[in-house]
Amino acid sequence: MDNKVRVRFAPSPTGDLHLGGARTALFNWLFARHNKGVFLLRIEDTDLERSTKEAVEVILKGLRWLGMDWDEGPDKGGDYGPYFQAERKDIYKKYAERLLTEKKAYTCYCSPEELEKKRESALSSGKPPKYDGKCRDMSDEEKKKYAAEGRKHVVRFRSRQEGLTKINDLIRGEVVFDNALLDDFVILKSSGIATYNFAVVVDDIEMKISHVIRGDDHISNTPRQILLYEALGAKLPGFAHIPMIYGSDRKKLSKRHGAVAVTAYEQQGYLSEAMVNYLSLLGWSTSDSQQLFRLDDLVGKFSLEGCSKSPSIFDFQKLEWMNGEYIRSMNIDELALRAEPFVEASGLEVKDRERLKKAISMEQEKIKLLKDIPGLIDFMFKEEIDYEEGVKEKVLSKEGVKEILEGMRDAIRNMKDFNEQELETIIRKYCEDKGIKTSMVFHPLRVAVSGRTKGPGLFVMMGFIGREKVLERIENSLKYLGSSPFCVGKFNSI
Repeated sequence: MDNKVRVRFAPSPTGDLHLGGARTALFNWLFARHNKGVFLLRIEDTDLERSTKEAVEVILKGLRWLGMDWDEGPDKGGDYGPYFQAERKDIYKKYAERLLTEKKAYTCYCSPEELEKKRESALSSGKPPKYDGKCRDMSDEEKKKYAAEGRKHVVRFRSRQEGLTKINDLIRGEVVFDNALLDDFVILKSSGIATYNFAVVVDDIEMKISHVIRGDDHISNTPRQILLYEALGAKLPGFAHIPMIYGSDRKKLSKRHGAVAVTAYEQQGYLSEAMVNYLSLLGWSTSDSQQLFRLDDLVGKFSLEGCSKSPSIFDFQKLEWMNGEYIRSMNIDELALRAEPFVEASGLEVKDRERLKKAISMEQEKIKLLKDIPGLIDFMFKEEIDYEEGVKEKVLSKEGVKEILEGMRDAIRNMKDFNEQELETIIRKYCEDKGIKTSMVFHPLRVAVSGRTKGPGLFVMMGFIGREKVLERIENSLKYLGSSPFCVGKFNSI
């Protein structure tokens, strides 16, 4: 018997790959890789009106960005395709005909209008709106009569109406359903399209899926699927229902909490490694509560035993912190490569990659998102700097600053070697000679050169910008001070 682990991620291509789907895909991928099994991607596109090729591409792109490669599926093929449900109609029809032949399913000619009336009647009586089984034991003569009238029909599964259906869930333990609450659900629509529960079971049997790992919002589907497995004489897979992801208000994660599409996080400058690490902790943990994992470490430690039964809370601040941790530990060559698209998109022109790497390295400790990088380093490359709001009045217009900047300008002009070591020497000597605190020189000089009150180390920043630009920016600040009504007083009044 083949005991090889085979798991699948089976999204519907009706929109973006959301965080919940990405987490489900990740848990399946980690389980397969940990057990040296197969991770299969199947596209469940039976909703023909809402499924699009564009959504398929978005899903594939999101999975690739997260580093989740699939062993079988779109673009890969495999022995159990097709991997699009829309291309598997004949397979579903064959299984439905088998169930009809074995009297485990039946044709139902009830019209949508009749079904709606029955539903309303049940609800008004306080009963669950389940199908009443009108066509369950219909005679062949009645079927022929309805067919002759041109009535469309669906195929319904003949559900067990007594007893219990038990799920030995690998995360939640035993879950029990009363079969009396289940109805004879539709397995083939009048269009010949298979319904979700039927298509999933047929595909999982055909594709030899060993474990079904999915969100616990699917747990109500499981008893119906178990009954189908049993009716088809197929071995049950192991079921594992992972807890939902909630927002900070403990309600199902949605757009009101922030971005839920994986592509949005890529566009904001999150690293795929950080996202995978964070998603892995939504419903799973190690006994020592480890937080940061390399991918191979995750693969080695992942198990369903470590999965929680309780919902997870998506913490945007924690994800951002984790992203910053990854950025700070990243090799500068790789970080610059990842940053380039964001730098280009900002309109900042940096032709020399070595200078880009140097500029980024100066601010690496402060970066939380890749999209932050252009705003942190642009002043080092621009011809003209943008001053922070109010900084000229708060810093440059203080008494004595004009004389300080003039002194700095003259000292920098006369430097023999312009580099960060010499800059520190002459600026500290200037402070010592004038008998003033270094902060009284450092702050206005930083603002004059960068337009900001914070940034990289002053001397390394000035050395990077270069003597010519530093002098030009000091002169521009002096021009502002020359025309400023706030600039009064002498140096010794500081």
